[in-house]
Amino acid sequence: MVTMNKCYPIEKIRNIGIVAHIDAGKTTTTERILYYTGKIHRVGEVHEGTAVMDWMEQEKERGITITSAATTCRWKGHRINIIDTPGHVDFTVEVERALRVLDGVLIIFCGVEGVEPQSETVWRQANKYRIPRITFINKLDRVGSNFFRVVDQIKRKFQLVPLVLQLPVGEEEEFRGMVDVVRMRALIWEGDELDAEIREEEIPRELKEKAISYHHDLVEKAAESSDDLLEKFLEKGELSVEEIKKGIRKLTLDHKAVPIFCGTALKNKGIRPLLDGIVDYLPSPVDIPPVEGTNPLTGGKEKRLPSEKEPFSALAFKIATDPYMGRLTYFRIYSGILKTGSSVYNSTKHQRERVGRILEMHANYRIDRKEMCAGEIGAILGPKNIDTGNSLCDENHPIVFESIRFADPVISLAIEPKSKSEQDKLADALSKLTQEDPTFKVRQNEETGQTIISGMGELHLEVILDRLRREFGIHVNTGEPQVAYKESIRKKAQARGRYIRQTGGRGQYGDVFIQVEPRRDSEEIFIDKTKGGVIPKEFIPAIQKGIEQGLLSGVLAGHPLVNVKVTLLDGSYHPVDSSEYAFKTAAFIAFRKAVQQADPYLLEPIMKVEIKTPAQFLGDIIADLSSRRGHILSTETSGEMKIITAYVPLVELFGYVTRLRSLSQGKALPNIEFSHYQEVPREKMNKILGR
Repeated sequence: MVTMNKCYPIEKIRNIGIVAHIDAGKTTTTERILYYTGKIHRVGEVHEGTAVMDWMEQEKERGITITSAATTCRWKGHRINIIDTPGHVDFTVEVERALRVLDGVLIIFCGVEGVEPQSETVWRQANKYRIPRITFINKLDRVGSNFFRVVDQIKRKFQLVPLVLQLPVGEEEEFRGMVDVVRMRALIWEGDELDAEIREEEIPRELKEKAISYHHDLVEKAAESSDDLLEKFLEKGELSVEEIKKGIRKLTLDHKAVPIFCGTALKNKGIRPLLDGIVDYLPSPVDIPPVEGTNPLTGGKEKRLPSEKEPFSALAFKIATDPYMGRLTYFRIYSGILKTGSSVYNSTKHQRERVGRILEMHANYRIDRKEMCAGEIGAILGPKNIDTGNSLCDENHPIVFESIRFADPVISLAIEPKSKSEQDKLADALSKLTQEDPTFKVRQNEETGQTIISGMGELHLEVILDRLRREFGIHVNTGEPQVAYKESIRKKAQARGRYIRQTGGRGQYGDVFIQVEPRRDSEEIFIDKTKGGVIPKEFIPAIQKGIEQGLLSGVLAGHPLVNVKVTLLDGSYHPVDSSEYAFKTAAFIAFRKAVQQADPYLLEPIMKVEIKTPAQFLGDIIADLSSRRGHILSTETSGEMKIITAYVPLVELFGYVTRLRSLSQGKALPNIEFSHYQEVPREKMNKILGR
C-alpha cells in the first residue's frame, strides 16, 4: 500500500460532486474523468458491471449507483476530489451528505430525456447548501437528443441564466464535436476511441452565425460580473479569453449563472474540456465563505477559515463498514491539519478519539496518508463512536458545525432470522447498517416482538436485505411491506399525570400537569411555564424525556407523533420520594392522556409520481392513478410522449410498477419520490385502525 504525505495548495483543490437523475451518465462520466486524469488505465463500463466507482456487488448487478464513492485525481496542476452519487430517489441520503461537505457540483443531464424529476431534486439540494455548479448535457450521440431543447428546459425549470460555453457539432449519430464559444474554435474528435485525437479548426459555416450570437451574449454577461470588466468591454467592445473566463467564474461563484457543457461520455467526447471547466469555474475551498459553527463552551458563533494555520476542524459525513478493515469514517477538513496517531475531539459527543490511520479513498481502494490538510476529503480508520454529522476538532478550540438532516423513512418491513442462533448476529449487522445509513431505521415492535426495518423505498430495503445475505451471511424471513404512518393532533388538550408508589421504604412521587396543541414549524416542542418552584428545576429534563418517549409512539396505532407542542403548566413534588424516574413516568402518563383528548389523527406519506408515456395510454394511466386516490397535478407534452405528474399515497403504490407495465405494454416510465405527509381521510383511517 502506497503512503503519501503532501498537503496540496488549497487554492488548487476542487471538491466536487457528480449528481443527476438515474441513467443520465454520472458514473460513465466519472470513469472517463479518472481515465483522462491518469487515475485509472482501463475504463470500466456500467453496463458491463466493471465501473471502478460502482464497486458494490449490488451496483454491478443492477447497473446503478447505490452508495456514494469518493476518489481523488489531478488535472493541470489541480487536485480534484470527486464524490460520485446515486441517481435513484431511494438513495438521496448519499447526495444529501455529499452536498453538505462539497464546494461545487457537476450536474449531468441526458440529452434525450432532459430535466428529469431527480435532476430537479438534486438541483434543489444544491440550492439548499448554496453550491456553485456547472452542467454537462450528455448522450448527444443518441437518437432523439436535442441540446437546445435541454438548455431551454434548464433555463425555464430552474429560473436561471444559462452560460452556453459549447455548441454541438453534428446531431445524434453525426455528433462529432463542439464549438468552444469562449475561444471561438471548433473541437472535432477523430473517432470514438478513448485516445482519439482532437482536431481544432475553424467553426463550421452552418454554425458560424449561431456561435457569434452566443459568443456576444457570453461576453456581455461576463462583462457584467465586475466593474473592471464592464469598463473594459464598454471601452473596447471585446474581452480577452482569460477575461471572459474570469467573468464566467465570478458569475458561477456568485450563483448568478450556470455554465453549460456538452458531449457524450460513452463515446469519449467532451470530457477533457469538461475537466478544464471544473478547474476554471468551480470554487476552491478559499473561494467559499468560511464555515460557521457554535462554541460548545460559550454557545457563541465562531468561524473557521480554510487554512492549515487555523485550529483543526472537520465534519464526519459518512460511516462505512469495510469487511476487512472495520469502521471507516469519511470526513471533510475545513481547517488545520490532521496527523496519523493524533487525537481528535468529537465536539458533538464530547469524546476524544484516536486517529489510527488516515486514508485517501479511491472507491473501495485506499492510500495511506501521514497527514491531511484544510480543504481535503478522506477517511480515518480507528474511531468507533463517530456518527454521520458529528463535528471533529482541536479539543483546545472546540466547535460544533450544523449537522446533516435526513428525511424520515416511509416504508417498513418485519424481518426475522431463519434460525434463532442468528438473532444476535442479525442485531449486530443491523446496528452496523444503521450507523452507515441515517435513513435506515430499526425498531422492535413491543406487542409482537418483531424486528421492524424502515427505509426510503422498496429498492432501499431490497438492497439492505441483499447486503445482510452477502456481507453478513444472514438469511431472513420477511413480512409484507408496511407504510410508515405518523400521528398528530387537531386541537388543544390538558391532562395531569401522577406516578405515586409507596413500598415501605422510600417511595416514588411525580405529578405533572401539561397542555398539548398543534405545533408550528418554528415553535419549540417543549416549554416549561411552571412558576414558584412547584417542580424543582432538576426534574424538568426528566419530564422532557418522558414527553420525548411519548412522541415515539402515538395513541392510535403506535406510530411516531409529529407537529405536537407540549407546555408544562403545573405539578407538585415530594421532598423525599420525588425522583427523575417518577417525573419521567408521570410526564409520559400525562402526555398519553392529553393526546387522546386532542383529536388525534393519522398522517400518510404522499409520493410525487411522474410518468412518461406514449399518448395512447394516457387515459388508462390517469384513470388508474385516480382509482389509487391520486391527485393529478399536470399533464405535459414532450415530443411524442406525455408526462403525467400526480400525488399518490404510498400505500396505494405497492405493486404499481407491474400494473403500469401492463397498462402501457411496458412503454411507460415511472419516477416515484417522497413528497410530503398528509392526513389520512377519516373513512380510510377507520379502516386502517380496524374500526
